[in-house]
Amino acid sequence: MTTTTPQQYVKYTFYKVDPKWRRLSEDIRAAGKREFASVLAEFESQLIIRTYSTMGMRGDTDILLWCVGSTLEAIQDLASQLARTQLGAYLDTPHSYLAMTKRSTYLDDHEHEGSESRTHIRPMDKPYFFVYPFVKTHDWYQLSFDERQRMMNEHFKVGHKYPGVKIHTSYSFGLDDQEFVLGFEASNPAEFLDLVMELRSAEQRPYTERDVPIFTCLLGPAEQVLDSLGG
Repeated sequence: MTTTTPQQYVKYTFYKVDPKWRRLSEDIRAAGKREFASVLAEFESQLIIRTYSTMGMRGDTDILLWCVGSTLEAIQDLASQLARTQLGAYLDTPHSYLAMTKRSTYLDDHEHEGSESRTHIRPMDKPYFFVYPFVKTHDWYQLSFDERQRMMNEHFKVGHKYPGVKIHTSYSFGLDDQEFVLGFEASNPAEFLDLVMELRSAEQRPYTERDVPIFTCLLGPAEQVLDSLGG
């Protein structure tokens, strides 16, 4: 099925702050956070940007920037300008994922609310966001389409049991190391946990090669997320 809706680029950038930054004076840290937030604000006309804290959720990341836009150049320009800030000089990027939106082949026979927006991400701004890269096994792609469709239909049925979880599927084939990046917005982490547990016993599960690392992220305005860094 050919869609006329423009595809979007989707970028998940995870930052880790150098502990040396926390030993700077309070005035310098405050100015650095204001500068960083100002750069993000400047790009709001070019990109959809959401900021999340992963502080206390994982040991290898502190912040997630979820960016969605129509050009790679805008995503690169944002990254470059953030790197030039005072705070940016103290940030590493332990994880970074690039993908694009695309209508799923398996949705042609499976319409549901929101499926028309698969090529256009509309954040729901739910308080929790769960992100992970995803790779299928080679055997999956050797199955007939009808067989894959049958298993995906069962997959969708499980998803419908958890309406509070909104999935954003993006595609990385040829763009990055993984095949997909999955993002799930949720109001209740327990609902997402139950969804993932149930999907572990799905028929298609043996065809999953990799779906880690998994990131639990807490939504907040840029200033609040930056304050969560502890400085």
